[in-house]
Amino acid sequence: MTRLLAVAALLLAVLLSGCEAKDVVPGGGGGRAADLSAPGNGLCRDLDVEAVDAPSDASEPVACTATHTAQTFFVGSFDKAATKDTAYDDEALGATVARSCRPRFTRFTGATDSLVLRTVVTWAWWRPSKEAWEQGARWFRCDVVARSSADALAPLPRTAKGLLLGIPPARWMVCADGAKVADAPRVACTEKHTWRAVSAVSIGTRRDRWPGSRLVEVRSRDFCSDWVGAWTNYSLDYEYAYTWFGKDDWASGNRLSVCWARTEE
Repeated sequence: MTRLLAVAALLLAVLLSGCEAKDVVPGGGGGRAADLSAPGNGLCRDLDVEAVDAPSDASEPVACTATHTAQTFFVGSFDKAATKDTAYDDEALGATVARSCRPRFTRFTGATDSLVLRTVVTWAWWRPSKEAWEQGARWFRCDVVARSSADALAPLPRTAKGLLLGIPPARWMVCADGAKVADAPRVACTEKHTWRAVSAVSIGTRRDRWPGSRLVEVRSRDFCSDWVGAWTNYSLDYEYAYTWFGKDDWASGNRLSVCWARTEE
């Protein structure tokens, strides 16, 4: 089950301020026996898209100075009493993980709510193997990853801490390559593209109730038209698009829509 959460954003016990990249890789860390114990925090791994989409991962860590595509920023655990009889693939587990890892991801990377929606940098999570789960293992691991295209992960720097602070470079920003944003695959903005996510606009406050799909869409359209017009220096022939989110995302706290500009830059 895929758990990459690029909207993630929808934007709680360990502080991340001390989570640094590890240069020394301890022995073990993979295999079914080790799977019973929680993995270490701050470790790096060289994963591919298939590994990210899998429910568990028993890969060995690598030195963070070596090529890697994932870095662990939090390791937590499910309540053993509450999950004693919980199925291995229960969807409620994902909601529990999201409550812990979403806010930690933004703090660890330095992302703003707007950036979370406009970056290829996201996070993925894993649980123990099914065998280890049946033996009582209840940990989960959350890693920073960056999906540069539909079938590839981008190599990360030695540490992903603070990766999205300030104005991130194009390789961490999301673009789309296609005639229409809705159908276009997402790629890093260093890749060939036809659209760039240039802003995320607020369409409500935290206290606002769900205004209905039509109003959310209209607000998104109008705000993005103005914003992209300004971004293009009010070009006479600019094209724009917008991505708005539904009732479930609103209930989760999201009040942002993404504005896209037609550009190959």
